Amino acid sequence: MAGSETKARTVADIMSHPVVTVAAVDKMAEAASTMRERRVGSVVVVDGTLPVGILTERDLVRFTAAGADVGTAVVAEWMTESPDTVALDVDVIAAFASLSEHGYRHIPVVDGEQLVGIVSMRDLMRIAQIQPAENLAHEIPRGLEGVVVAETDIGDVRGLEGFYHYRQYNAVDLAEQRSIEDVWHLMLEGELPSRDERAAFMATVAPLREIPAEVRAALPTIVGVGPDAPPLDMLRTTLSLLGAHLGFRPSLDIDATELKAQAMRVCAIVPTLLTAIHRIQHGLEPIDPDPELAYAANYLYMLTGDVPPPVHARAVEQYLISTIDHGFNASTFTARVITSTGADLAAAIVGAIGALSGPLHGGAPSRALDMLDSIGTLDNAEPWLRAAVERGDRLMGFGHRVYKTDDPRSVMLRGVANRLGGPNVELAEQIEAKAIEVLAELKPGRKLYTNVEFYAGIVMDRCGLPREMFTPTFASSRVIGWCAHILEQAADNRLIRPSALYVGPPPPQPLPPLD
Repeated sequence: MAGSETKARTVADIMSHPVVTVAAVDKMAEAASTMRERRVGSVVVVDGTLPVGILTERDLVRFTAAGADVGTAVVAEWMTESPDTVALDVDVIAAFASLSEHGYRHIPVVDGEQLVGIVSMRDLMRIAQIQPAENLAHEIPRGLEGVVVAETDIGDVRGLEGFYHYRQYNAVDLAEQRSIEDVWHLMLEGELPSRDERAAFMATVAPLREIPAEVRAALPTIVGVGPDAPPLDMLRTTLSLLGAHLGFRPSLDIDATELKAQAMRVCAIVPTLLTAIHRIQHGLEPIDPDPELAYAANYLYMLTGDVPPPVHARAVEQYLISTIDHGFNASTFTARVITSTGADLAAAIVGAIGALSGPLHGGAPSRALDMLDSIGTLDNAEPWLRAAVERGDRLMGFGHRVYKTDDPRSVMLRGVANRLGGPNVELAEQIEAKAIEVLAELKPGRKLYTNVEFYAGIVMDRCGLPREMFTPTFASSRVIGWCAHILEQAADNRLIRPSALYVGPPPPQPLPPLD
């Protein structure tokens, strides 16, 4: 079905239009500025409506390397003259073949002699993968944005709609109506459990929370080596030790049943490890998990030593459910890449934790709360925010790589924060409104809204979680999503081995003499 739909598409279906154009007599500096402002990888050089040349990023690199005079050089001197063109009704596979055969990244689309669009490798990558992956390496968007690297039935993110889902269910609906054990079952087993299945699942999970005695005995030593290190760093080391102790073997060498058992064990034990690490860092004895407590309540209990109020346990549970999975984010992709090599599950999780530890991925909830502390009052909000944006500082808790509208997780957590109450909630809502106003003025067209971290910090703070545990708490739920992706990758594996676009000096160069 998918193949027949792809073959039926024509260039008219996938081309970009209107086309960004320049004239042959325009200065190169003007053309480069146009490409930068319009965020395009090429411009078509026109005489009236007739394409007479094309100027690409490669040409700009060549121009810069040549040291040409920016003030006098014109487009005609550096463009590719008389570019190949393609008609509107050409099949996309034929267009792809033309780009691949000639090494082109862009071909103008014409109707007769009139320029009507442009087709690129990026346009082709928006549709089904119609050719082997090695043929798609001519144009790689920075950060792999929009590049499809695998198929998944675990979930997806629709950034323009402000919607994401786990399997076939709205993730926010799950957070509002189900327990984390239900969603955990959904992610690893593929379906939501019945009441009896939930009870059986929880009974299976309870003993898996326990830290093996040998690993527990090593925790004080691990923490002592880096007493001030973030708990997430300690978790990386501890999980490596756990995997070795439990005899985790390469995923390539074990069956799906054994790999799933390992995934269950890791998902269950991560909250116990994190809370134990935190308590040891603060001179406290770790607390054993309570088999009678559900996931979120148990997490707070192991962290603080007190059984939490149900309202706090439920608030943290909703946050945890909302962060289990979120498409092919940096940490999930890292886990899948490592799994694609056939490495063991612990290695994939350790790599994912490393990716999550970065402030641009999982490390922002505490920083967003720090920002609220710095602002302090509503009167101080506008000057503080304006100064920060004008300095080029990043407003933590605002903006998302995928969402171009409200982050549905932030909307849900705003409601949770309001339910919990507290002095930070009203201030946060006021600062949110003011920040969006300032960003709309100073960064027009960027569509920057609060992301999950903004209200996550407020919720976790209100429920008694210390700030250094905000990102580890994120990891304690995201590990479920990582494990689901590891199981999926291992079940139908192909080594993930992308290509890079070399932009250095043209090889081969003669070797210089040794002085």
